[in-house]
Amino acid sequence: QVQLVESGGDLVQPGGSLKLSCVVSGLTSDHLRIGWFRQAPGKEREAVSCLATRLDSRFYAESVRGRFTIYRDNENQNTVHLQMNNLRLEDTAVYYCATVASVGGYWCYADKYWGQGTQVTVSS
Repeated sequence: QVQLVESGGDLVQPGGSLKLSCVVSGLTSDHLRIGWFRQAPGKEREAVSCLATRLDSRFYAESVRGRFTIYRDNENQNTVHLQMNNLRLEDTAVYYCATVASVGGYWCYADKYWGQGTQVTVSS
């Protein structure tokens, strides 16, 4: 059974940084297709950043490009991180990691397995 567990959400001031982690278990392949999605109150869930390790394909939403970085942990290969720098008020949301069906430079489509979410709040 595939499971994803997020951690790292917190309250941070504008301009601060956070690193989210997603630990994946139950996958049958060493290659990961994992994405980070977020949902703010009253808004639809959106793709933030996604990674497909086999071809090293990465997607970043325009709003986070240059501030967020997605990467696979070198020591714990079943963990994918989202490093978030220069956080803004509008980054406040529940962040979810999920398995992804397809990733490209301009697209990311979620698959069917999701974590429970971790809250990121950016506030002064």
